[in-house]
Amino acid sequence: MSTITSILLVVALVLSIIVPFGAFLIGEKNRGRYKTSLAVNCFFFFGTLILANIIAFTSDSTSLAAGEAAASAGDLSTGLGYLAAALVTGLSCIGGGIAVASAASAALGAISEDQSILGKSLIFVGLAEGVALYGLIISFMILGKL
Repeated sequence: MSTITSILLVVALVLSIIVPFGAFLIGEKNRGRYKTSLAVNCFFFFGTLILANIIAFTSDSTSLAAGEAAASAGDLSTGLGYLAAALVTGLSCIGGGIAVASAASAALGAISEDQSILGKSLIFVGLAEGVALYGLIISFMILGKL
């Protein structure tokens, strides 16, 4: 894809985000107008992305370069390694968030009854946060092996 085409696609994507919300901000602000603006924004943004993919994959030189890059980038194990690192980080953060939410609410309830157990309750909240940190460490270890 040429440089001019790349610049035009970037400009089109930025305008597809700015123009619908700019039109929303100019007029009367209500729920129906917001939904219309959001629908127009999604239509233009994803339409521009689809158009960019059509342009990128229909030119012969780009498809040849993409094939060579895919062959030199690695095999299936590299891709699955990146996927594993992403899943480890994402799922551990979700689990840590759920654990912190339940531990923190229980700790706040216990602290409201007896303020002397503040230190003990903070330990449980910190342990719940550790789940996310352990997932992040494991994802760094996976990425280090790739």
